[in-house]
Amino acid sequence: MAEHYYSKTPDAKENRQQHQTTLRGFSFRFWTDNGVFSKGGIDYGSRFLIEQMQIGEADRVLDVGCGYGPIGLTAARLAPKGQAVLLDINERAVELARENARSNEIANVDIRQSDLYEAAAGLEKFDVILTNPPIRAGKAVVHRIFEEGAELLKPGGSMWVVIQKKQGAPSAEAKLQQLFGKVVEIGKDKGFRIFKAIKG
Repeated sequence: MAEHYYSKTPDAKENRQQHQTTLRGFSFRFWTDNGVFSKGGIDYGSRFLIEQMQIGEADRVLDVGCGYGPIGLTAARLAPKGQAVLLDINERAVELARENARSNEIANVDIRQSDLYEAAAGLEKFDVILTNPPIRAGKAVVHRIFEEGAELLKPGGSMWVVIQKKQGAPSAEAKLQQLFGKVVEIGKDKGFRIFKAIKG
């Protein structure tokens, strides 16, 4: 495959589709397209993270690698007095996430094209960071998501990560433990594990 969903500018021919779903009791319609992650509908790992994540109504939330937006837009709905910032390197994914925010009437979001956390520089720190990391981008990228995310969290803030055991969950857990000190396994199902790493 010449390009991946973490390419900045996908050149796959556009073929938009709309999917209707319910997440955390909220109805959503999501536009997807070729060249973005999980274009056929929300992948199991993201859905599992959405079901498990704990978001306060006034939290500042960051979704890194947001794709077309299901995790971050659900977080925005769960934090009506807070804000969700959604970041992705993929320009097509960012455009879709913005369109999905508008079509689902979600206003408390800030969606930015960004290489990892680049576009979060200078923003106020976050209560929660959410990620379904791009495993195919390699371990170095995934570990950068953990390392740089730790710097963007408020004290007591948490990073939530969903990852498959066979795709490196044990090494991800070890890295989070090294960075944060306190890591809790929130759930596991169908080979996926969800870790909550808490900043001291």
